[in-house]
Amino acid sequence: MMIGKYERGDAVPSIEAAKKIADTFGVSLDYLVGEGVNSSFDKKTVKRLQDIEKLQPEEREHIFALMDAFLFKCQVQNSLSA
Repeated sequence: MMIGKYERGDAVPSIEAAKKIADTFGVSLDYLVGEGVNSSFDKKTVKRLQDIEKLQPEEREHIFALMDAFLFKCQVQNSLSA
């Protein structure tokens, strides 16, 4: 199977094939080759960020406020335990 050869590095897909693979998985070519903004995020994280982007601005602000509060709490706890 060609995908296996791509994964093992035995073959390199054409641009057209790479585009089809990226489209199938709903990612950009940059992401597919490990470049770009989201390359270091796992699929679950990227999916959650995409879902947040679909929310109304006010709903997004609520989520970000919760995230900020949780991150601050973690930073304080880490500082106290260090």
